Formats: sequence, C-alpha cells, structure tokens
Amino acid sequence: MSNSSKDVLVLTQPLLLARGQKIKNRLMKSAMSEALGNRQGHATHELERLYAAWAQGGIGLCITGNVMIDRRALGEPGNVVIEDESGLTQLKAWARAATDNQTQCWVQLNHPGKQSPKGLNKENIAPSAISFGADMRAFFPTPREMTEADIQDVIARFGRAAGWVKEAGFTGVQIHGAHGYLVSQFLSPRHNVRTDQWGGSPENRRRFVLSVYRAMRLAVGEDFPIGIKLNSADFQRGGFTEEESLAVISSLEAEGIDLVEISGGTYEAPAMTGLKQKESTKQREAYFLEFAQKARQTVKVPLVVTGGFRTARGMAGAIESGAVDMVGLARALAIEPDMPKRLLENQAPRFNVKPIKTGIPMIDKRGLMEVTWYTGQLKRIGQGQAPQPNESGLWVFMKYAWAMLRAGKKKRTKLRASS
Repeated sequence: MSNSSKDVLVLTQPLLLARGQKIKNRLMKSAMSEALGNRQGHATHELERLYAAWAQGGIGLCITGNVMIDRRALGEPGNVVIEDESGLTQLKAWARAATDNQTQCWVQLNHPGKQSPKGLNKENIAPSAISFGADMRAFFPTPREMTEADIQDVIARFGRAAGWVKEAGFTGVQIHGAHGYLVSQFLSPRHNVRTDQWGGSPENRRRFVLSVYRAMRLAVGEDFPIGIKLNSADFQRGGFTEEESLAVISSLEAEGIDLVEISGGTYEAPAMTGLKQKESTKQREAYFLEFAQKARQTVKVPLVVTGGFRTARGMAGAIESGAVDMVGLARALAIEPDMPKRLLENQAPRFNVKPIKTGIPMIDKRGLMEVTWYTGQLKRIGQGQAPQPNESGLWVFMKYAWAMLRAGKKKRTKLRASS
C-alpha cells in the first residue's frame, strides 16, 4: 500500500460521536459566510443548491455559515436569521439538500456583538462599550454595553434557534465562539471589562458561553449534537489566551459538548486567514495544530482544526498524530466543492488557495477580502454557475462596498418610516 493510499484510508474512516451520531469520513467543511438569505432572513434556493453541491461533493460534516439569532443584530447583509417558526419551510428544504448523501450538516448559530459594520443595525451591543482600534473605527461603531436583560435575551435566543434547527431536520448545531463575535467578546478580557457576574475573572467571562450551551441543550435534548468553534487565542495584546481557551474547552467538555473546532483571531487580528505564517506552520499545513496537541493532553472531546491544509498527507498526518479527530476545509471548497470526493479517490485538488489582494493596504493587511471574495464564489455556486478562482479581489471589494451602502440606506429609510 503506497503512502498516499494510507492517507486516503485515514480520511475515509468514519467518526462516531459520544451521542451515537456517525460522521462518514474525517473531512469537515468549516463555516463560510454565504450571505444568501432573502430579505426576510429566510433560507433560499441558492442555499439549497450550494449545500447540495457540497453534500454530493463528499464532505462528511458540513457546518453552515453564520446564522443569526436576532434580526436586529446582523453580521452582514444576507444573513439567515432564526428567531421563531417563520421560515421553517425554507429551513427544512435547506436541511434536506444539505443532509443528502449521508452528510451530517450542523447549523452555526451566531450573534455578531460589536463586530457588525456601520449602518447595518440600529445599534450594536457588546459585553462592554469598547470601540475597535483606530484603524477599524471607520467601519464599526462603538457598541452599547449589554444590560442583564440583554444578556438573558441573547442566551434564550440561542436556545430557541437551536430548537428550530433540530425541528428543521439538520443533524446538529454549532456555537460560533471564535473570530471576535459576541461569544468570543465575552471570553476576552480585552473586550469584556465588566465587573458583574459576566466579567472580571476567567470563570465569570466563560459564564456566558456555558449559559448559551445549557440553553441550547435544554432546547434540543440529550441526543442532538452541539459543537463550538473556539479561538485558541485572540492574538491581541490583553486578549483571550491559550491557557484560557484550554480552560473553556475543559469546562465545555464537562458540560457535554460534542465537538470542538479550533480556530483563532478576530477582525482586528485575523490569524484565521493565514496571511502571516511561521515556516513550521507551513510545513505541517494546519494553522492551529500545535494548540490542538496541547488541548489533546487535557481533553478527550473530538477536536477539529481548520485552516491551511493542502494535501491528503497533511490532513492524515494531523489525525494520525492524535491531536485532532477531523480536519476542517473551507476556502478550497468555495472554488472546488467536490474536493473531498477527489481527495478520497486519491486525486489532487484542481486549484490552489491563494491570498486575495485588492491593492488597498488597509484592506489587505486585515484580510477582509478573505471573507468577501469567497462569499462571492459561494453565491456563484448557489446560482448554478462555476466558481471563478481568478476573479479580481479589487473588483469584488468594490461590489461589496456598494452593496453595504445600499443596505444601510434602505435600513435607515425603513427605521425612519416606522418611527
């Protein structure tokens, strides 16, 4: 048996979760922002078509992009929102397409907190009223500090949304606790300077994510998987550290979390884009594998690392090391949705993932187009078109900026009319 055949054999092995669910292989599609919801925040035929492509493309576990729990708190135009039973018919259609071919599909639930662009929401809320750094304030407003009532409302919304996810026919749910969104903000001493039960000590700062998990578990019952995407660190001075992340993972394991996806960074320090890598990281491919190895020494919960994987050898090696149980893929699946099938048939990917550049230093330094450019590729797949791996980053940025201006203007007009 050749080395490459051994690698494929590792990746094709199913993974059995503690609650009995079986994932057919060790490849997971990590969440990417699709922005394909309609004006009501409901799922669309484009989402059905996109997720059908991934299901047929051979992925074992598919995590949806940001699904919001409050239509007053969008992260971007086009977010799907789950607040109640409205849109349930569309959710069911999406779930049917996404779970075809024995594919597991979990919905990633999120609240952006302060990490939502100016003009999109009436206001942004966060654990504390702390603005972004000087170079980001032009894009994001200073948030309002959440009241106790706000916190309890958001926790309850996570629970209700999880219940509707299960009702719709998806096979699991994931909490977005990474990349600087609300759950991540509560965990970070840089963004959470509260002095009540929700801030101060690491134990208090992780009270929010534990409360969210408990509300969701109560809503979905004991047999439905709940995972989390969690930062290994914020990579910001005074932010969430690896030691704190390990403590959060241990606490969640004790609560019964089913799967932990390890990532890192925020909009201000976008480590998840891989724009800055040490040579050792390039050699082992995965961005956060070193942290996963530390976590594995502490916990037994299944772990996933997303970001940087390029070859079957790199993916299989990460699993064989014992550090992770699955490997996460994202951007490669936006330009090649059947890449998992090709990998499992011992074929090389057709395209290579490369940094997206606009020529605008402030944009390129932050890796902001690493989300927007790939979102555009997902839209093409959802419309039944082929991806464009060589599309201009500058052109995509110009289209995105124009769409944001139009969305903000429409929302302000609507708010004035209703006041």
